[in-house]
Amino acid sequence: MSLVTIDSWPTRQHIDFRPQLEAGNILFLPTTPFAAPEESKEFLRNLSFAGGAVHKNIAYRTAQDRITGIEGDAALAERVRDIFRRYSREVVRFVTALLPDYASSWKLDYASFRPVEEEGRDLPLNKRNDLIHTDAFPSRPTNGGLILRVFTNISATKTRVWVTSDPFRSIAERYAREAGLHRIAVAAHSPWAPLRSRSARMLRSLGLPVVPRSPYDRFMLRFHDYLKRNDDFQNNYAQHRYEFPPGSTWLVFTDVTPHSVQAGQHALEQTFIVARESLSDRENAPISILERICGRPLLAGAPAIAPMA
Repeated sequence: MSLVTIDSWPTRQHIDFRPQLEAGNILFLPTTPFAAPEESKEFLRNLSFAGGAVHKNIAYRTAQDRITGIEGDAALAERVRDIFRRYSREVVRFVTALLPDYASSWKLDYASFRPVEEEGRDLPLNKRNDLIHTDAFPSRPTNGGLILRVFTNISATKTRVWVTSDPFRSIAERYAREAGLHRIAVAAHSPWAPLRSRSARMLRSLGLPVVPRSPYDRFMLRFHDYLKRNDDFQNNYAQHRYEFPPGSTWLVFTDVTPHSVQAGQHALEQTFIVARESLSDRENAPISILERICGRPLLAGAPAIAPMA
């Protein structure tokens, strides 16, 4: 696993960066390659969290053009929404040019703002960012898609520090069985599985906070927590440290690349859900790796899988 630096953009010739990302590497641009006005960055850095109107988790739901995390101040929410909207559009334009094969079938997910200093945060274990983990979204199942995230460090002074580990294939082969992969795969093909799935969809249609999840998404949520709680993985597995200075941007599949955030403040982020079919090698997708390990399909209606020897 390594940092792949793109020193200038646009490049003189088209390079297919998909194999680098799918192998667990990080694409790093020392200078943000799209418009990020200093006035907007300064405005976000100076947001006040006193009084409760502005939360520490601000997100932009691109599909609804809606901001969350700001209450009771319509003018402020509109200003922040405009900044996020512009950031999201600039990122989409850049990533479409950089990775056109993904762009044909990806799904645009949320953008978010990380305003809090990461070093020393007091959070519950499962929410700690300083423990190495793979990403999974509790409220937004990917159904086998990959989580591509673009980060921009908008801090005026602070470097954002990451620690990563070996890519998903390696850790899944070591820990997926212990984390309960086979139990989830077997349960998904029990006679009761279709009933559970229909019940979850019905409850959600009634407005209850129930999220229908594929077996793949159930396992990835479990694996996220399992890795954070596993002392052997946290302390004895390979670790690689990277520093992202102010003004830089980086791209990574955060479900392929186990990662943690050790320090840094004020980062913007845009997420894409990338279809497995658009990868340069579909066998690199976490779902493909897990299906080979357990020998069972992890999406409804998928064909049988030959187990890994």
